[in-house]
Amino acid sequence: MIEGQYFRDILDQPRAIAETLAHLDIGDKAESLRQGLRGGRFQRIVLTGMGASFHALQPLFLRLNAQGFTAARVETSELIHSLERWLAPETLLVVVSQSGESGEVVRLLESNRKRAPIVGITNASDSHLSRSADVPVLTMAGAESSVSCKTYITALMALHVLGGFLCGADGSRNELAPLASAVSSYLEHWQHHVSEIAEMLEGVRNIFLLGRGESLATTGDGALVLKESVRFHAEGMSGGAFRHGPLEMVDESTLALVFAGAVSTRTLQSRLAEDIRRAGGRAAWIADDTKHGVWCLPRVARALLPMLEILPVQMTTLALAERAGIEAGRFKRISKVTTSE
Repeated sequence: MIEGQYFRDILDQPRAIAETLAHLDIGDKAESLRQGLRGGRFQRIVLTGMGASFHALQPLFLRLNAQGFTAARVETSELIHSLERWLAPETLLVVVSQSGESGEVVRLLESNRKRAPIVGITNASDSHLSRSADVPVLTMAGAESSVSCKTYITALMALHVLGGFLCGADGSRNELAPLASAVSSYLEHWQHHVSEIAEMLEGVRNIFLLGRGESLATTGDGALVLKESVRFHAEGMSGGAFRHGPLEMVDESTLALVFAGAVSTRTLQSRLAEDIRRAGGRAAWIADDTKHGVWCLPRVARALLPMLEILPVQMTTLALAERAGIEAGRFKRISKVTTSE
């Protein structure tokens, strides 16, 4: 396997997690926004980003709505062109951009003109987003070469703490304490993981990533990562949506990564994995109690699962690259920061 910078970024994730946890701070400025949210100042919370940043918003979207808030999750490209009326004082914007310089995010900041207050989560302290946000929240992933890996996990961390802050759950930051060790323990066996997946990939032409609830963050980002890191077509969707048509595609060339996810829908996901196998496809069951090493996640609090579920997907990109004889994460047509709409 060609060990390029993307590979090194994957192995650097435990350090990035520990550094982010040590410096993660919502800040005193956010208190007025929290009070405004509880006092009815805001009619809605709009969560927005592009690519991996957009997918990372899924757990916060579910958490806020479960707490009785009205939260909408929308890509920034759609927000600025189709839903500009939401850029108003009664909207609280949560904007995620690893670089803080994405073309859509820069346009959003210009269009907003300080009308809606912004909580901005970014990995770049000197970016447009960091400078323009009413409450900038910085991750400490460090420089990243291409495909989002450590910036994705650290964004999930920041959003988890933000969700706890807005919902009044003071222990959210402490929940993150075991994460670096859990990720490190999984990545310690990366060579075995890559070899195990490489054998499973023989003859595979279609990869589906299937989840529900918070795991939809993983299915969305995972499919994106597979396409941009090794140019292998993959599709992420809910387990329910997969039954409404795509199940017809299943044959021996199909590999489905099925995420167990929340207890409430675990049985549905398990049944789906079995149905895929009965149809002649291959299904990997990704959970913390599976018997297969590469698909077995370290046991952590349920809220941290989305931060671990992406790890087997990263291993899959390395296995695909090894089989193809290419360097994973080396871009041909795109760049790390997408500045053009």
